[in-house]
Amino acid sequence: MKFIKFTKKGIYCIPGKFYLDPWYPVDYAIISHGHADHSRWGNKHYLCHQDSKNILLHRLGKDISIETLNFNEIKTINGVKVSFYPAGHIIGSVQIKLEYKGKVVVFSGDYKTNPDFITTPFEPVKCHEFITESTFGLPIYSWKAETVLQNQLQQWIVNNQKQNKTSVFFGYSLGKAQRIMSLVDGIDEVYVHSAINNLNQAISKSGIILPKSKLITSDFNKKDIQNKIVILPPALLGSNLLKKIPNAATAICSGWMQIRGNRRWKGVDAGFAVSDHADWDGLLSAVRATEAEKVYVTHGSQAVFSKYLNEIGIESQEVVTEYGTEDNEGAKDQQLTTAS
Repeated sequence: MKFIKFTKKGIYCIPGKFYLDPWYPVDYAIISHGHADHSRWGNKHYLCHQDSKNILLHRLGKDISIETLNFNEIKTINGVKVSFYPAGHIIGSVQIKLEYKGKVVVFSGDYKTNPDFITTPFEPVKCHEFITESTFGLPIYSWKAETVLQNQLQQWIVNNQKQNKTSVFFGYSLGKAQRIMSLVDGIDEVYVHSAINNLNQAISKSGIILPKSKLITSDFNKKDIQNKIVILPPALLGSNLLKKIPNAATAICSGWMQIRGNRRWKGVDAGFAVSDHADWDGLLSAVRATEAEKVYVTHGSQAVFSKYLNEIGIESQEVVTEYGTEDNEGAKDQQLTTAS
């Protein structure tokens, strides 16, 4: 029995009459997380995890119709049981489990299997069909443990301070910025751009305690941030704000930094492979843990990953979607960053 359909608007649950992370406006959208390629404006009604609610209200507008579920809660929609499981991608991210007449389908959204210091750790969910991302679905991608990343980033900061330099990290406003904050917490004062600060405030409204940070304004005092830590959205690479930061040492935090050639991307001084997506082994372990009879592979290296799954005896099919990568920023945040 097939009750999931891949349509031009997105992934559609036929009996439930709702969509999962649709990329065109629909009546009822169940949202896996707050990134712009998965939670788009224009839907009549939204269902998301309670920790994503204020993120969606901030990004999509306070007048949207929205309801929430927590983990271990079930909502029945037209006979389909809907529940959320941790995806480990960013704060509020979930896998969406659908159960109908004994059949279970799980939509992963974006996910990361390596635990970090700030998100609810990923939990595999047994199902008959699994819809998985494959952003970093190549064997070359293998992430370090969070404690190793923590040591790398903090040591870089300490070395910069010895040279009288201010450490400037570039990471996306939602997810990556908060992750960087957790990795450098306790070393020194952290300053963040308004786009990041606004999302920090939205996240905090859900009762989540984030590491301390201060807002960096356009008229900041250079003495205040000398040798400190600054986190900016990638859109500010080469900006006037960056040029005003005294003795700035710059670093990109992204899974793409795993490839050595990317570490000098846009002339930054350093690159750290800090990704909020599963690496190759993480994708494989997640798929195997579901014990799914069929796997649908979406955005990323779907051709390679789907082919490999079939080769090892796991029935797999590529699915074309309009989901992006961790390089996505919401339109609202892009306006904030490009205006600075």
